[in-house]
Amino acid sequence: MLTKAEYIWLDGSSPPQLRSKVKIIDLVEGQKPPIWGFDGSSTLQAEGSSSDCVLFPAFVCENSLEHSGILVLCEVLNTNLTAHKSNTRQECAKIAKIYEGHECWFGLEQEYTLMKYKRPMGWPLDDEPPPQGDYYCGNGAGLVAGREIVSEHLNACLDAGLQICGTNAEGMLGQWEFQVGALGPVEVSDQLWIARFLLQRIAEDYGVGVSYDAKPIEGDWNGSGCHTNFSTKKMRAEGGITECYKACEALEKNAELHIQNYGTGSERRLTGEHETCSYKEFRWGVSDRGASIRIPWQVAKEKRGYIEDRRPNADCDPYVVTRLITESTCKTK
Repeated sequence: MLTKAEYIWLDGSSPPQLRSKVKIIDLVEGQKPPIWGFDGSSTLQAEGSSSDCVLFPAFVCENSLEHSGILVLCEVLNTNLTAHKSNTRQECAKIAKIYEGHECWFGLEQEYTLMKYKRPMGWPLDDEPPPQGDYYCGNGAGLVAGREIVSEHLNACLDAGLQICGTNAEGMLGQWEFQVGALGPVEVSDQLWIARFLLQRIAEDYGVGVSYDAKPIEGDWNGSGCHTNFSTKKMRAEGGITECYKACEALEKNAELHIQNYGTGSERRLTGEHETCSYKEFRWGVSDRGASIRIPWQVAKEKRGYIEDRRPNADCDPYVVTRLITESTCKTK
């Protein structure tokens, strides 16, 4: 059957950007889409003298934007079918396999800002709105902007079969969040990239941009992160609070490595203000949104559950974040 397949991949930018193109394929039910290729010299992934790169299908879901066809998230390979240097998925999959016995689960909270005329949606063109305080989970004209995009995106993710589990307005007017998980390291990362793709394509229809900048507006405004919730089988078990503490201690030992790989703009977002801990420090605590790692109050009460790493920036590569957290917390156990 002829099927429209939109192939999606991460380019060679830092942070990586999403690229895509459409291929009509004769797809037999139950069959994987074929490998394809692209001009890597146009995506910062190859030189013009040797420009071919390979698209290797890794995750497939329904194309909920058109209610027909499929979306094909791909790994980028070299022509000898080895992982391209921009391919962070394979290393994530390798670490996930090594520590699969720990049954690591992740939930990703993706913050972003909808932008119009180089300003957050809802902002006056020549001024700032009232200070933040009324916008978080807000309702009503003047308190939120872009809800139609957010609602359409939520429905598109559900229709695509993604494990999206919520959405809300954030602390700055025009800033929003959606959550994906709980899933394993590779699975949650695949789904976050597809969710980002769907968001950007829907916003495109409205002439609106999506900013994952860690600090889209300077001043007394919250930045944008990708708070990462994490647990292992032992952390979720009865008495698992001790394992939660051990995970925090393990992350502290590797704090600098994580900050260096948690996306761009940490020095602008993680200042110690606006519900963050300084990127130069590391601390963890119960219910502390000013900490590097927060232990939710219900976890402390039930003495088992998960921890929240509040350091990843909005533009982080989830394959890198989930890999680092898995390796740092599991290798010592």
